[in-house]
Amino acid sequence: MDVSQKRRVARLKRQARVRKKIRGTTECPRLSVFRSAKHIYAQIIEDVTGTTLVAASTLGKEVDLAGSGNIAAAKAVGSSIAKKALDKNITNVVFDRNGFLYQGRIQALADAARETGLKL
Repeated sequence: MDVSQKRRVARLKRQARVRKKIRGTTECPRLSVFRSAKHIYAQIIEDVTGTTLVAASTLGKEVDLAGSGNIAAAKAVGSSIAKKALDKNITNVVFDRNGFLYQGRIQALADAARETGLKL
């Protein structure tokens, strides 16, 4: 295995370990974040029915930025998903970093969602 495959396998192991403990209920759905090299995606999921309640990403029209793979874009996605969630009366969520380390863009997205009014 090369280095990128090892990193991917390690992230999937972290994801499975965290996912065993975190479940999104109707009262407190799960805010899942995915980070790629160019974009960042966030969605609020209710695991009981397996439905996505709210989604936002750097590909969406509500996030209008020049660069999409940086911390400013992550902050914009975090505030966007928090606004959409508050519009649907979702105030409490459990944060799922999806196996990524809690730093950089992941942390910026979570902090922006908190500042907008979402309780993580």
